[in-house]
Amino acid sequence: MDGDGKRHRILMVSDFFFPNFGGVESHIYYLSQCLLKLGHKVVVMTHAYGSRSGVRYVTGGLKVYYVPWKPFLMQNTLPTLFLTFPIVRTILIREKISVVHGHQAFSTLCHEALMHARTMGYKVVFTDHSLYGFADAGSIHMNKVLQFTLADFDQAICVSHTSKENTVLRSGISPQKVFMVPNAVDTAMFTPSPERLSCDEIVIVVISRLVYRKGADLLVEVIPEVCRLFPKVRFIVGGDGPKRVRLEEMREKFSLQDRVEMLGAVPHAQVRSVLISGHIFLNSSLTEAFCIAILEAASCGLLTVSTRVGGVPEVLPDDMIVLAQPAPEDMVRAVKKAIDMLPGIDPQMKKLYSWDDVAKRTEIVYDRAMQSSKTDLLERLPRYLTCGAWAGKLFCLVMIINYLLWCLLEYLQVNFYPYFYHLEIWWKSNLLFPSAH
Repeated sequence: MDGDGKRHRILMVSDFFFPNFGGVESHIYYLSQCLLKLGHKVVVMTHAYGSRSGVRYVTGGLKVYYVPWKPFLMQNTLPTLFLTFPIVRTILIREKISVVHGHQAFSTLCHEALMHARTMGYKVVFTDHSLYGFADAGSIHMNKVLQFTLADFDQAICVSHTSKENTVLRSGISPQKVFMVPNAVDTAMFTPSPERLSCDEIVIVVISRLVYRKGADLLVEVIPEVCRLFPKVRFIVGGDGPKRVRLEEMREKFSLQDRVEMLGAVPHAQVRSVLISGHIFLNSSLTEAFCIAILEAASCGLLTVSTRVGGVPEVLPDDMIVLAQPAPEDMVRAVKKAIDMLPGIDPQMKKLYSWDDVAKRTEIVYDRAMQSSKTDLLERLPRYLTCGAWAGKLFCLVMIINYLLWCLLEYLQVNFYPYFYHLEIWWKSNLLFPSAH
């Protein structure tokens, strides 16, 4: 924290950032831009994306470290626990960071960076962007990892009240340490079309990753039925993923090539041009903590039809959205209701959601985190023991090894500084700036 006691030096950490597209990526980018406007220093740390490796500067002077780690699965880096410590430590010291802010429970880099930051005594904040269950193997594993990360943290943020309840139940943390700060939408970028579309042909837009969690299988059943009931309806489907094949097969099976347009992956800069070509936005997600996509659609003047899941009912007022259960027949009924409600809605997103407001509320969370007392390793270990009979002991062992690794890194730098200096020069020239060679 700077001398005036109000400015923070923040490191945003996540596996998910531009040039990848998604809700988490947009959240980190827009939040960082607004925090920079408020006078804070913000640095982003993520893994390399293709040839994009090293230090880059994006809009507003936002500094991004694309560390030379390649994605392993679903844009996540391979879990290493300790191998990321030297790079994380270097960035924390060089940028004089005061708060480390990790995003997304599924991000490996986020969990490891928060662990290393706590070992070094930094304040940490975590934002959860997704909902997870409690029964399947994947959720059980992720919930235990989240319990480990949040056993020793300062503050947490969730993007909806439903997400907050879910995170508290999964991690066992105190609700008093969790803030609800929603997502927002860039209303300057997502504006309605200046000309109102004719309702002679109703266009329904779908823009989503075509995966199971986003309800792609639900679309396969809903689209043919809607086309059968409403001859004047046409679909535009943007997005890519493993379920795209099923949608292509459905289009062939029902001979809907002239009524279902498949766009493939849509760059974020072109999302508005796709949205304003439609009347209704259809979201079929099976789980959703918030949903920036329906905010963007509503800001462009579209009426939204969405599944009633997670935090979606909290996002828009009743006159701007039609909710349905995640079942084909109920989704078709909701689409029929939305068609009857056309010709449209009055977009008021600028009054409802603002990134400047999100940044100010996040600033309060940082202030609260900085007020928490400093603790040493012996005071922190009992918190990990509460994570389970066997898991608690394992977590304690991991943190002890991490602490010893930190002591080793400190010792080496103090006693072998010339070697570390030349190693750093090599690292910067060969890893952080590979394009220079």
